[in-house]
Amino acid sequence: MASPPVTTTRTSDSPDSPGSSPKAGRPALFPVTSERWPARVWGTLVVLCGVLFLDALDVSMVGVALPSIQGDLGLSTSALQWVVSGYVLGYGGLLLLGGRAADLLGRRRVFLVALAVFAVASLLGALVDNGALLIASRFIKGVSAAFTAPAAMSIITTSFAEGPARNRALSIFAATGATGFSLGLVLSGLLTEVGWRLTLLMPAPVALIVLVAAFRLIPRDRAERPAGGYDLAGAVTSVGGMLLLVFGVVEAPEVGWASPRTVLTLVVAVALLAAFIVIERRSPHPLIRLGILRSRPLARANVGGMLLFGAYVSFQFVVTIYLQTLLDWSPLETALAFLPAGAIVAVASPRIGPLVDRVGTGRLVIVGAVSLLAGYAWFLPIDTSPVYARDILPAMIFLGIGFALSFPSLNIQATDGVPDDEQGLASGLLNTSFQVGGAIILAVVTAVISADGDFLAGLHPALTVVTLIAAVGVLAALTGARRPTPLPATD
Repeated sequence: MASPPVTTTRTSDSPDSPGSSPKAGRPALFPVTSERWPARVWGTLVVLCGVLFLDALDVSMVGVALPSIQGDLGLSTSALQWVVSGYVLGYGGLLLLGGRAADLLGRRRVFLVALAVFAVASLLGALVDNGALLIASRFIKGVSAAFTAPAAMSIITTSFAEGPARNRALSIFAATGATGFSLGLVLSGLLTEVGWRLTLLMPAPVALIVLVAAFRLIPRDRAERPAGGYDLAGAVTSVGGMLLLVFGVVEAPEVGWASPRTVLTLVVAVALLAAFIVIERRSPHPLIRLGILRSRPLARANVGGMLLFGAYVSFQFVVTIYLQTLLDWSPLETALAFLPAGAIVAVASPRIGPLVDRVGTGRLVIVGAVSLLAGYAWFLPIDTSPVYARDILPAMIFLGIGFALSFPSLNIQATDGVPDDEQGLASGLLNTSFQVGGAIILAVVTAVISADGDFLAGLHPALTVVTLIAAVGVLAALTGARRPTPLPATD
């Protein structure tokens, strides 16, 4: 039976949207229409936001602790990169599978199992005594996050009706990540003064608290089991291709971009991904419906996410080493240097939803991209005797404003108009873009730093690459400058 016609207002930047399905019109779990949400709605949202909080907390805490980890375990700069990239490898390599698994196996089930694995991996990471084991624990955490993040986001997007309620929920979701990042910076600075292992241990008890609350608050859902079975061939080729792609790119700065090892790894990765596309086109029940990629808002959100996250992760990596190695700042001083950016995002992101309702995501992404470019450009002339208020603080303010506008807008843009049974897939695609962008751009920036064998000599070229990436982000954002348009009625 056809559902009654539904007309909603799209908050993304283009009239193009993925094809609808009967499930796209299913009533939201939380059909809230007022500004005051019941306690049950808030409780569920807080639990779901907890995984993004954990992800951001973990990334920021490890980032500040990198120099201490390097000194204690005797890691080179390229090996140190793997403490970050090991997480990215697991996260980016399995996000497509994680997003679709949430749709097919049940979002609550995937969320709970993956969160439990994250807690155990956090504990193990704090106990290891060599670089290889630390990187392995980071990889496992990345794999678990590849399942929790899209599951959490798809629970939100299927629980809140598209429009103001969902925009508000996603803005709060983004703000929670910024809060985790900001708090992680301060905690990492304090804990690293005692011992860097505490920074790796900290997420474990937080994950356990979120896990217990999730059992009680997240409502049960039904798995969308395909009648023809699961697309195992698609799962194998997509995971293998993404893992090899991220591994090859991350490893290239150390072994050489033209080395047989790098070339072979990337060729096999491309071959597996090509095979995946062929399989998906022919499969009656594909892991990923390729037609979803024809959505221009979703495509723009993925490109924007790749450039946004890649530039910032690389900037943080470079500036953290710069402040602690060249300027001899303490971990706490380094954390406080980054804090203004995170604080701005934490305060501003929850208020982005109403702006999206009025002007759409396209314009906000443009303003955010310009602000990010201004922040990187401001930091570019930095030398070995900076004045914080003049040389660093303005850059952090620009970056905070840029992130506050861009991150929630990209999340909203990527899921607008997507049917309920593909929300996990859309979330997985966006998060894959974040992580793959982070891996690729960080690998390029690390290669630039290592080219001369002298960090100071490579500092400005590396920051120049970050600034150029941000400039490309502005150009990509400009392609989405359109007014919000109504969604067509669905049957």
